[in-house]
Amino acid sequence: MRTIVTFESDAFNSTEPRDYFINECCFGDDVARAVIDELRSRRAVTEPEPGQEDFGWYLTFDAGASHQLVIGYRPDTDEGGTWICWLERNAGLIGSLLGRRRRVLPEAATVINEVLAAIPSVRNVRWHTKNAFDNGNESESASSPTMP
Repeated sequence: MRTIVTFESDAFNSTEPRDYFINECCFGDDVARAVIDELRSRRAVTEPEPGQEDFGWYLTFDAGASHQLVIGYRPDTDEGGTWICWLERNAGLIGSLLGRRRRVLPEAATVINEVLAAIPSVRNVRWHTKNAFDNGNESESASSPTMP
């Protein structure tokens, strides 16, 4: 299953650091809130607010088990960039050490795919395997998180 999703959108802040950012490049709080709103409109259980990482944001939601969507921004050109999200199982410290973060349920990827499709400003949604993405091979992406 593909667990990394990239997309483009001009609707979210990717240029103006906010005073509450941990680092200047911590864009994505508005993306996380848009995803949370769309998840809640589908009656999904979410944490009330996104959390901040040193490079971006994350949100926690339930899709048969607790998952997190981690969000970062990659400025590709002067004209814009790419939002990069990776989907993980919320596993806690011990579970993370045992590799349980990689045990993403297909339902979690499916609902995130549906949510992104429902946000009008989101375009060019592409799903990637972690291995291919980590190796810089974004050409093997697909429009769906499920493998053919």
